[in-house]
Amino acid sequence: MFNVLTRVVTASQLAGLRKFCIKTAESRVKSSYTNAKIGQPTFETHSHLLSEGEITPLITRNEYQLRRSNLVQSLLTSAAKNGQPRKNHLIVIPAASKQYMSDKIPYVFRQNTDFLYLVGCQEPDCCLVITISDTGVHDSILFTRDKDEHAELWDGPRTHPEDAAAFFSVDQSLPMKELEKFLHSFKKSHKDSILWYDFMTPIHQNLHNIIVGFMAEFGNKKWENPKSLLHHLRLYKSPAEIALLQKACDITAQAFIETMSCSKPGIGENQLFAKVDYECRMRGADFLAYPPVVAGGNRATIIHYINNNQLVHENEMVLMDAGCEYHGYASDVTRTWPVNGKFTAEQRQIYEVVYCVHQELIELCGKFPSLDTLFESMCFLLGKRLQENGLLGIQPSNAYLMKAAYQLCPHHVSHYLGMDIHDTPSVSRSTKIEPGMVITIEPGIYVNAKSKLLPKEYRGLGIRIEDDVLITVNGPVVLSRKCPKHIDEIEKIVSGGSL
Repeated sequence: MFNVLTRVVTASQLAGLRKFCIKTAESRVKSSYTNAKIGQPTFETHSHLLSEGEITPLITRNEYQLRRSNLVQSLLTSAAKNGQPRKNHLIVIPAASKQYMSDKIPYVFRQNTDFLYLVGCQEPDCCLVITISDTGVHDSILFTRDKDEHAELWDGPRTHPEDAAAFFSVDQSLPMKELEKFLHSFKKSHKDSILWYDFMTPIHQNLHNIIVGFMAEFGNKKWENPKSLLHHLRLYKSPAEIALLQKACDITAQAFIETMSCSKPGIGENQLFAKVDYECRMRGADFLAYPPVVAGGNRATIIHYINNNQLVHENEMVLMDAGCEYHGYASDVTRTWPVNGKFTAEQRQIYEVVYCVHQELIELCGKFPSLDTLFESMCFLLGKRLQENGLLGIQPSNAYLMKAAYQLCPHHVSHYLGMDIHDTPSVSRSTKIEPGMVITIEPGIYVNAKSKLLPKEYRGLGIRIEDDVLITVNGPVVLSRKCPKHIDEIEKIVSGGSL
């Protein structure tokens, strides 16, 4: 018989006990991978990039676990809305594979964004599988590359299956060679199950072939695409994601300032390309987020000009569309400036029209319109401002002004921004924007040599202003606000002055 000693535990003592338990648990997790070889930066190897508890910079294990839980909940909610009875589900999200520019020479590796969002794993040839029982219980299984001393001698360490579960905080980790066997085992045990996999845009060909064979063998056509569910989750940014996007924009802004300041007549577009790339990387960016547009003179009227191999002459402008990727999050900024530091009268007039419309569209974001509504507003406002400047003549029809503006600006005014430049593309642009979303605002005017809409002295002018905007309950926040865009600021920087 035992004597039981009972005493009251105070709230502070209970809080202390909880902290002790959490710290002990975290310590056990940490000790299980501290001495292991992990195939990406960790707090132990890159303390200048990561804090303790983070899998990737600013993104913690808890956040990655929450993302997977949110995906499961979103899937179950979607199934319930569609009147589906409770079933077992199998979600398969592959990592990207290495791509080669020539024999044994790889391109810079970039992870499949959806896989990175859910796991934080930056290695190729891996796969995340999430199983969901008919009771709603789910498990995350990460398949990683097995040990290969020869390959690791050439390419560096990889995260072995026995170490991956603890580091990435998943329920189980297995070698990739076990994936096909695992899928068959799950199907035999759960015959009435639904596979969630993106058959439309295969990311990893070898894994895709396995999935196709797996489906053919069982003759089961019950599958769904998880992309729209994932993109809806990715559309709303967490505080950590916003901080990463803000940093990407700050880096890009300073790189633009440095690039503007070195501009001069006769400079090569390739030199400006190199400068903005260098300045971004020197400030911590991984690389440029996309091939930049560096268009001098009339080449600025070519929307996706990326040759960047001409010289920029006296009295010409440079249109630069560039952004960096910072630990998985992208910026996307466009500025246009005179290479000699002084706008001509025609350049100034068109620039001021674009600048005015740009500011009006940012203000309009506070009313939470859709991106398509913003585009319609851009067309009307551009036409109206050009008319007010006497450049389109007096026309009684707003429809005419919008049609004319669309001919002068044939691209959309906005897209979602996040881990990808054109982020969450499965989300319709007719969706009303909401707090937590990040979008671009990018009106422009392009008067090519064949245009008859504006007087001939304006032909060859191409101007765009683009910023990255966070939507909040208190109104829009311009993340790229540190990148100068007012005429006076631009002329001062390019002419050699400082702000």
